[in-house]
Amino acid sequence: MTVATKEHGHILVVDDNRLNRLKLSHGLEQQGHTVALAENGQQALDMIQGQPFDLVLLDILMPEMDGYQVLGCMKEDPTLRDIPVIVISAIDEMESIVKCIKMGAEDYLPKPFDPVLLRARIGAGLQKKWLRDQEQAYMRELQIEREKSDRLLLNILPEPIADRLKHGEGIIADSFTEVTVLFADIVDFTRLSAHMSPTALVVLLNGIFSTFDQLAEKHEIEKIKTIGDEYMAVGGLPTPKTNHVEAVADMALDMQQAIDQFTVGNAKPIRIRIGIHTGPVVAGVIGQRKFSYDLWGDTVNTASRMASHGLTDHTQVTVETYQRLREKYVFEERGPIQVKSKGEMMTYLLVGKND
Repeated sequence: MTVATKEHGHILVVDDNRLNRLKLSHGLEQQGHTVALAENGQQALDMIQGQPFDLVLLDILMPEMDGYQVLGCMKEDPTLRDIPVIVISAIDEMESIVKCIKMGAEDYLPKPFDPVLLRARIGAGLQKKWLRDQEQAYMRELQIEREKSDRLLLNILPEPIADRLKHGEGIIADSFTEVTVLFADIVDFTRLSAHMSPTALVVLLNGIFSTFDQLAEKHEIEKIKTIGDEYMAVGGLPTPKTNHVEAVADMALDMQQAIDQFTVGNAKPIRIRIGIHTGPVVAGVIGQRKFSYDLWGDTVNTASRMASHGLTDHTQVTVETYQRLREKYVFEERGPIQVKSKGEMMTYLLVGKND
């Protein structure tokens, strides 16, 4: 908005005397202002609530609703209280002047008023109003940007962790005695990707992982990251929950069903392997400019091995996970297998839930 535009405003003149209204209106319009007229307090309030005004010139002595009541209603209404009010009244007692100023009036001019002084007071009132409007617009912009920033941060970090960072916590590192970690990878991904364009590949992965993200939200599981064709999630942190093993198992069953909707080439189906392990981990935030919330510990490595050493279209779990789920879920015993860096491990395949 230019300075020239700021010199003119939309002004409401409130006075029960028709001659006073017309006199004020004529003078203000000559100065370039847009003027509206109200002959009583109630009409003035209705007009103020129905359209934006930059300033109100208000008489005190009016029938039905006097100027004090109009001023009081305006200052009690959060949407109207910032409109400057200049009182122009035949009452020139100090008590009335003090009362209006205390109630929030911008200024008080006794009748008959000096036109030059009124013009100066109107100019000052309009400048304050526009500066206040600019400040509020800036604060709204700032709030919008803050909300955008918060949404971006929540795309990277769990909400409780983001809140801790925003409150100035420098190093975030937590130990959890028991969580359930899930890894899923796409079978033969390297071979499949060799025959796809970069765009088609990214679109496919985005579709698959976005679907997994929706399932994670549904089951209150925390997605940790994706690495190439691998998807990692965990139940039981950053806020501990007692049913984290069941939640991860339910998510795994849903993932095996959801993957059926994705195909490549000549409708060739996508297949995944899922691995799950339950145990302790350390979780924390690393990085200064690009934050990452990650997990460390043998539990993470073991869950990853369950996926990489798993069977296509199956979810493989360790003994620790099996023991916590065997009463509620159906399993097939796969038996002991050789696991890289772990040796021989007893594993089970998650089939479904007990009826």
